[in-house]
Amino acid sequence: MPVKLTIATTDYDHFRDFRLGLVRAEGIDATWLTLGHHEIFSRFTFNREWDVSELSFAKFSAQVTRQDSDVIGLPVYASRLFRFASFYVNKKAGIKSAADLKGKRIGVPEWAHTAAVWMRGWLMHEGGVPLAGIEWVQAGTNEAGREEKVEFSLPKGILYQQRRDTSISALLLSGEIDAAISARVPEAYYKGKGKVVRLYPNYRPEEMRYFAATGIFPIMHIIAMRRAVFERYPWVAMNMFKAFDKAKARSLERIRDLTASRIPVPWSASIVAEWGASFGADPFPYGLEANRKTLDAFCRFAHAQGLTAQRLTPDELFPEEVRASVRV
Repeated sequence: MPVKLTIATTDYDHFRDFRLGLVRAEGIDATWLTLGHHEIFSRFTFNREWDVSELSFAKFSAQVTRQDSDVIGLPVYASRLFRFASFYVNKKAGIKSAADLKGKRIGVPEWAHTAAVWMRGWLMHEGGVPLAGIEWVQAGTNEAGREEKVEFSLPKGILYQQRRDTSISALLLSGEIDAAISARVPEAYYKGKGKVVRLYPNYRPEEMRYFAATGIFPIMHIIAMRRAVFERYPWVAMNMFKAFDKAKARSLERIRDLTASRIPVPWSASIVAEWGASFGADPFPYGLEANRKTLDAFCRFAHAQGLTAQRLTPDELFPEEVRASVRV
């Protein structure tokens, strides 16, 4: 009898064929829930409502290093994005470069917010901006009342204030904070009549330079699994990985079909052609080895920022059964 598993993810094209049953994981009968990723993260983190879940990389890292952790990870990356576009500033703060963020007040939706972990790491390790010299303010991006979802231990010297009464968007617009790092665009960026702008309005060249210099393509979300499922059926992890990987290959095949407009985006064919020049044959690789630089950087950033109990290595993120097979 197939093992029945519940899976929750956002609706990604690179998961589509697995979700619809066009690709199957051997020995698994999957019931798939398609929800918004914030809801998925919250319900899985607090209640473990399904067996397999998309999960913020930051929240996964914090949970997998807990004593007696009840989750394991698969080297399947639901979402990858460069995040120079995620810096927003109040124009009156006079911030023209990353160096100008020293000593400022910066908002984040959560400390364990993956986009913020990446860009704080970049500020700290490459931008020359010490995190301890900044006043960090936590609030929902566009709504008040957002809560932290995982435990963490703030590094010594970090100033961190939580605001339940307001939003990052409102704080940016009023000038109570000078800048913000947010994956979701603050409403003030659209509605603030030019008062709130991106620090890097032409962010794509910055992100391409970053990739060329480091080889890092930031991972935002991964796939997590309840440890109880893995311990009872250890073969499930690799079979799931293979199905995810096959579905992604089929997605890339559709996107590369330049004879048809598979994606309703102008100039999608020219963008696809650029991928090959910058990223090689597979612009969105799963597994361990192809992502070692990226995984190692995030492990370093997460530990320096107090999210993980110990400094993980990329090999420690995933079970040995998946790591060994993925290298083949």
